[in-house]
Amino acid sequence: MPTLGFGVFQVADEQTEQVVTDALAAGYRAIDTAASYGNEEAVGRAIAASGIPRQELFITTKMWIQHTGEDTARREFDKSLKKLGLDYLDLYLIHQPMGDYYSSWHAMQKLTGEGLAKAIGVSNFYPDRLVDLITHNDIVPAVNQIETHPFFQRHADQEIMRGYGVQIESWGPFAGGKNDLFTNPTLTEIGDAHGKSVAQVVLRWLTQRDVVVIPKSVRPDRMSQNLAIFDFDLSDDEMAGIAALDTGKSMFFDHRDPEMVKWLGGRRVD
Repeated sequence: MPTLGFGVFQVADEQTEQVVTDALAAGYRAIDTAASYGNEEAVGRAIAASGIPRQELFITTKMWIQHTGEDTARREFDKSLKKLGLDYLDLYLIHQPMGDYYSSWHAMQKLTGEGLAKAIGVSNFYPDRLVDLITHNDIVPAVNQIETHPFFQRHADQEIMRGYGVQIESWGPFAGGKNDLFTNPTLTEIGDAHGKSVAQVVLRWLTQRDVVVIPKSVRPDRMSQNLAIFDFDLSDDEMAGIAALDTGKSMFFDHRDPEMVKWLGGRRVD
């Protein structure tokens, strides 16, 4: 699994094919989408048109809450695979820790046995739900994709995942620009010292922590910039400076808030 991939959350369906085409041209080989994003078909068209050998790509998509359950999960997997125009997925994730995700996991374990999903994992699972799933099943999730950025760093979560052999993957690495991330004095100073942007500093900070990350951009120049992060290293002092930015709280929403659980559970995806 590439350490640095490309995400298409909130990229409009009519934009997605060109955006993914640009990302692949820039050098990205990992693409992350989801049934709930509504752009799997556009991702598939870009992949097909790229001419890049399938074995060089790492494609991830996710199952939405309403489609959990053993029989439904298999149907939804097949639907996503068809939309993407692929014979197999590199990684298939349960998108939210809600609904009948235990039955979904049973179906997903079978998919790995058939070679249709090379790996399976979860997204947005807090440690208690993750450990419970691991304890009662045969296959340990390969990945847990969770909100991870300078203001919500998830160090304790990462240590628990590491103990079980689960790879942490960041969504929202730039915190959606909240808390004035792109003008943050600490991040700006570190960027100036290395001749890098704040975005590059954040991505390097994540990868130095062994966090897989999938930044999104619709601009080819920023796509290329986001890839150019492996020619410098952050010092221990710089890493400590970023660590001090942690608030320990989500910048988006709390998956344990009953009203948010209700809202997510009621959201329907065709």
